[in-house]
Amino acid sequence: MGRKLCSFLCISVILPLVLSRDLESGFPYADATNRLLCPPNKDEPQPPNRVNSTDALKNLRKLMVNWLALQAPLIDAYIVTTHNAHQSEFVPEYDRRLKHLSGFSGSEGLAIVTNTKAALWVNGLYHTQADQELSCEWLLMRHGNPNVPTPEDWLIDELRPKTVIGADPHLIPNALWESWERKLYNASIELKAIPNNLIDQFWTKTAFPSYEAYNVPLNYTGATWQTKVGRVRREMEKLGCDVMIVTAIEEIAWLLNIRGYDNEFSPYLRAYVILTKDKIHLFADEQSLTPAVHRNLHTSHCVNAFCVRVKPYESIFEHIRTDSQAWTRVLLPSESVFSPGASRAIVSAVRSDKRLLAVSPIIAMKAEKNEVERAGMKRAHVRDAAAICDFMAFVTRTMQQDLDTDHETWDELKMVRELNRFRREENLTRGISFPTIVAFGPHSAIPHYVPSNLTNVQVDKSNMLLIDSGGHYYDGTTDVTRTFHLGTPTEEQITAYTRVLMGLIDLSAAPFPKDSSPQSLDSIARAPIWEMAADYPHGTGHGIGTFNSIHESPLLISGHITEKFMFKEGHFVSIEPGYYRDGKFGVRLENIVEIVKSNISEAFLAFHTVTLVPFEQKLIDVNKLDCKQKVWLNHYNHRIRHEVGGLLNEQMRRGYEWLLVNTRHIPINSCETISTHSMANLSRPSVCLVATLILCLFYYLNSYSN
Repeated sequence: MGRKLCSFLCISVILPLVLSRDLESGFPYADATNRLLCPPNKDEPQPPNRVNSTDALKNLRKLMVNWLALQAPLIDAYIVTTHNAHQSEFVPEYDRRLKHLSGFSGSEGLAIVTNTKAALWVNGLYHTQADQELSCEWLLMRHGNPNVPTPEDWLIDELRPKTVIGADPHLIPNALWESWERKLYNASIELKAIPNNLIDQFWTKTAFPSYEAYNVPLNYTGATWQTKVGRVRREMEKLGCDVMIVTAIEEIAWLLNIRGYDNEFSPYLRAYVILTKDKIHLFADEQSLTPAVHRNLHTSHCVNAFCVRVKPYESIFEHIRTDSQAWTRVLLPSESVFSPGASRAIVSAVRSDKRLLAVSPIIAMKAEKNEVERAGMKRAHVRDAAAICDFMAFVTRTMQQDLDTDHETWDELKMVRELNRFRREENLTRGISFPTIVAFGPHSAIPHYVPSNLTNVQVDKSNMLLIDSGGHYYDGTTDVTRTFHLGTPTEEQITAYTRVLMGLIDLSAAPFPKDSSPQSLDSIARAPIWEMAADYPHGTGHGIGTFNSIHESPLLISGHITEKFMFKEGHFVSIEPGYYRDGKFGVRLENIVEIVKSNISEAFLAFHTVTLVPFEQKLIDVNKLDCKQKVWLNHYNHRIRHEVGGLLNEQMRRGYEWLLVNTRHIPINSCETISTHSMANLSRPSVCLVATLILCLFYYLNSYSN
């Protein structure tokens, strides 16, 4: 055991350092012009989801040299991002300007168009997807690969001094804008605000859809909106601010206990809030506010500090310009992990001497769930697991039918529709929490692949099936990933799946000091996959909201995070290691866990798993699991049988039989008597192992200095 743990410690600490050292010297890099099937070859068909963006680029370039369209000096380059005015993760079709320009449909990307070139920056989640969707006239900047320039560095290399770059300040987070501005200024390049969005001038859009907002009852929120407003006001006072402008719609949803349908896959009302010591201003579409919402917010004859004054959504900037003359100090949200902060336009509307740019205090409040929210999340995950079990029982049953009979065929989109239907039938459902991912075969090797009419393929028994999905419920939000094989898996697939499962179990079972860094936790999940000389191009975990954000700040388990935060009881976060073999298959397993007190010490915390969906037992090589991993898995399966199985059995649903098959007890022989306490002790490094780690570090530092 000592040798094994020592090996893990050396891998988790030394390997990242070695890799970072190698990155400095540079790996061979397939540059931005190295694209799939580019230039086009008449003998090879282009990817079915590749979009011809020639006309869109031509229209944009015409406007870049049109003074009337710009209502500003002519520009040499234009920046387009995936953001909307509230810097939301998921945006409605109305705001998907980058998709209209380039064809790229991912949720995170940045494009720069000059008079002669077009380039798109995406992170590792979208490298493959962007390569397929972008036409060959685009350069693809694969962020995370060696020697990939930042957007600013690329602009400095491409453009001459005294040139001008334009962007819409309503859609760019202020922190990002200021970072660009500083770097470009040093190269004598000007970043110019173009409020008259150029994409909107050649993109014919329908009016923004108007949906009715609704209240979330106290028995799901655990706190009234008045209580929450009082907490935020106290934080404002500590910071010396008399005003706060709330721009993130997920924060407004939490603050006022209201939800809506204005953002795709997100239960939000499109709105701004200006909070002062004695007033609350809500800027929203009046048609979206039902009589019930008006009553709950006490909008009629509003005269005290705990009632809401409703104003037209579009009047936010006029209100800031007028009322800010009387304000002393204004709290403007800055960036924090998944929260980009206020837009450049909002920040610019406040006089610079009155601004305080700081992380929104709502972020920390929202992430730390109260007792009602914690209980609700657990209930929601049980119902969600029941829906998945029912769905997989249905799929498995139809797949096993004799091909000579009325065999039902499946494809990716059909699975998406059916899984969404099963979720809609659960109690308290409020829709799906993100686009359902059903990825079969080679598609499962694309981390954020979402099937479309162009990419849809038939699902059969020949390869791996990855399903990443989630739902919103009044009492919680879910996000779960499982990888299945409906036929007979290969040895390579079993090995990959088992390694990913080992990473998930190791992190799920690990107690950790309260001041642990996200980097140290990240390496625990990656270690079994590193032993395969592989890695995955995304973080290990993200925060998740309660009937709110699917990716919630400030929680992130990643080896690349620089922001400092500590996990607290009541936080919920995902654990989702993966393995991707490009063009062949992929594996990802994801559970949501709650941060709780550890049973080994008051100074330690631990993870309590709330996702209760069985793993695919045919893909697990139990001989590769150690005693602790087997005990954890048997305990997890017992919980599934008791909590989810109890619900399915009580309601006489077919998913119960599928659940029983996939939660069979794993024989562990001499390990059978391992207790929870002894399992906790297994995670404590001994003095000799710590000493070995120090020696490893000394060896590395000595070799590095040489």
